[in-house]
Amino acid sequence: MSRSAPLADALSGREKIVVLAPHPDDETLGCGGLLARAFAGAGAHVVCVTDGSASHPASREWPPERLAEMRRGELIEAIEILGGGAADLTWLGHPDSRLHEVSAADILPALTAAIDGQAARHVFVPAREDKHCDHQTTAQLAEALRAQRPNLHFHSYPVWSRFDDPNFAANTAGYAPLTLDTATYREAKTAAIRAHRSQLGEVVQDDPQGFVLPDAMIDLFAQQDEIFWRMP
Repeated sequence: MSRSAPLADALSGREKIVVLAPHPDDETLGCGGLLARAFAGAGAHVVCVTDGSASHPASREWPPERLAEMRRGELIEAIEILGGGAADLTWLGHPDSRLHEVSAADILPALTAAIDGQAARHVFVPAREDKHCDHQTTAQLAEALRAQRPNLHFHSYPVWSRFDDPNFAANTAGYAPLTLDTATYREAKTAAIRAHRSQLGEVVQDDPQGFVLPDAMIDLFAQQDEIFWRMP
């Protein structure tokens, strides 16, 4: 069996997959097309590791607890748009942008149980090339999990690195990445991205320095095919 065969199987929609999302919206930005294909086929499950509450730290109207609840609802809506439902989400709720401060021993049991409960052999993980600390910590957790579950196949997906790293193609060529043609799913992916309204400047109005995903980036994520490779 070639190194890419398990990944090709995972991209086919004929096998159930699990997607680890550091934050609500990463599942759609990096894997929206893949999730839509999987939900239309063998099924999928999303594990959201953090609560997404750090996107607007200066807001008084949207303190972390309120924003986290909003983001959880947005994530469920996005999953529904892609063809799944609330039951297809495990919400771990760890602190956004501070995941590295949480002991792996406090994360791995629930993360492992969430994956074990899905009867899936493919797990998609944010690429280590992504610079956000929560993406890198999630990748490190997956490495620890892989050592405990050698029967599972772990695959990487980039979110930000494919657009903010000018050397992305050269830096990842050695991984022999596979591309998923997402043309069939672009309308659904766009709608799922837009379900994350708090990240589009449509909800929080009292933190002008808070995160806003520009329309140009929405178009990039929605229109370009998705990229995956075997987790190194």
